[in-house]
Amino acid sequence: MTFSNYDFDPRIQRGIDAAGYTSPTPVQAAALPPALAGRDVIGTAQTGTGKTAAFVLPMLQRLLAGPRGRTRALIVTPTRELAEQIHDAIGALGRHTGIRSATVYGGVGMAPQERALRQGVDIVVACPGRLLDHIDRGTARLGGVEVLVLDEADQMFDMGFLPAVRRILEHVPAARQTMLFSATFPAEVDRLAAAVLTRPERVAVGAVRPATTVSHALYPVAQHLKSPLLLTLLPRLGAGSVLVFARTRHRAGRLAQQLGRAGHKVAALHGDRTQGQRQAALDGFRAGRVQVLVATDIAARGLDVEGISHVINFDVPNTTDAYIHRIGRTGRAERLGDAFTLVTPDDTVMVKAIERAVGRPIERLTLDGFNYTVPAPARASQPNFRAEPAPTRGRRDAVAARVQAPRAVSRPLAAAVASSGGGSRRGQRSWRRRRAA
Repeated sequence: MTFSNYDFDPRIQRGIDAAGYTSPTPVQAAALPPALAGRDVIGTAQTGTGKTAAFVLPMLQRLLAGPRGRTRALIVTPTRELAEQIHDAIGALGRHTGIRSATVYGGVGMAPQERALRQGVDIVVACPGRLLDHIDRGTARLGGVEVLVLDEADQMFDMGFLPAVRRILEHVPAARQTMLFSATFPAEVDRLAAAVLTRPERVAVGAVRPATTVSHALYPVAQHLKSPLLLTLLPRLGAGSVLVFARTRHRAGRLAQQLGRAGHKVAALHGDRTQGQRQAALDGFRAGRVQVLVATDIAARGLDVEGISHVINFDVPNTTDAYIHRIGRTGRAERLGDAFTLVTPDDTVMVKAIERAVGRPIERLTLDGFNYTVPAPARASQPNFRAEPAPTRGRRDAVAARVQAPRAVSRPLAAAVASSGGGSRRGQRSWRRRRAA
């Protein structure tokens, strides 16, 4: 089957052809027929499967008929980067249609967004908080919305945005087409779906598991040696693009500074950066001017950057879902990729849960020539990369942490855990994750 089988308007088909799309991906093949028929859709699929086109193309087809110059479609997404990526997809696929879209998110001035909204756009791609600001100011009028898309609904739940989403829904007509996409469905997202969709078509393409094109490895190391290990590992990875995940914004910024001092072409992507800085980091990474991008989980979902050869978890993620979405940045579009995770004895509970998600024990590796016996410095001279507490985990994450892994755990790591007492440390409060957007 090809995209020509869907009988898209010729103006849309020209955009599809120009984008190089030939055959639909499985999630597109499953979602396009009900979406084009105007039905509500619930979509579940692995990251990197092409779901953006699965809702953008039916939206463009619908908007070609009817009035122009007022907001008839709304896409709500959790992060600025995802909003810009969806906006770019609309521009590429709808380049011959005359349909206009605008992005609405925080971290930038209100005035340009207000001008775009007052001049009239057909599609608004928005993050919840800033959209509510425009609604309160009267610059965002949603009474004419015919199509609503809630993208990455589980991430919006994780970041605390669902109350804002419910407020937004009060301003959208009840008679509309609604499409909700989510990688996982915790109870809150299930309740939201039941409340806002009408007899939806469910589209599920594969379980939410790590992509088969990604190989996994763990690097057990003492906490105070994680930074030296990363600095030793990076030069051995070749000339590929490397995405490094850190737990907090502060950690990501400091790590990027240290890698820069070591001579790496590096940029940081986290919530304390301005929108211009975040966009420059992504543009440099995509163009190859930046070889190493150090990011928080703000970059874990939905961002489509081609050619990432390695994902390195400098800090172990807090949930198996986060692990899957982090490593989903590599091994995309049938390419092969590597996912390396630096683990300390304190990470044992999460390592077991990750191995359960992967479906097998993950190989433990050591770096030849690296000195693992260097003692931790005295507290007064601790290096920058001291242990930091993990954010508080919710009920869903606590359940994931209790999942039992396969028994094949390496003896060295098990011994290290036994000597350290194991377990995970108490965390910072969940509002820090929300601020990361």
